[in-house]
Amino acid sequence: MSGMNRAFLLLNTDVSAESEVLDSLKEIKEVKSAYLVYGVYDIIAELESENLDDIKTRVLDHVRAIEKIRSTVTMIVATESP
Repeated sequence: MSGMNRAFLLLNTDVSAESEVLDSLKEIKEVKSAYLVYGVYDIIAELESENLDDIKTRVLDHVRAIEKIRSTVTMIVATESP
C-alpha cells in the first residue's frame, strides 16, 4: 500500500484491563488491527492513514486518552518490504 503511513503501538495496560482497552482501540478508525499479546507488552496495535499527522493525532489525543493504558511505545514504519 504505497502512500499509506503506518505505525505500530506497544501498549501496557492496568491489570485485567486488556480487553477493555482493546475494545476502545477498535473504535479508532486509524487502528487497522489490535491484538492481546503475551510478554513485556499487553497489546500491539497497527495504525494506518494516508496522513502521518493523523496517526500522530490519534496516538496523542485518542489512544493515550484511554484511561487504563499505563504506557505506550510508538514505532512509525520507515520502509516496508515489497
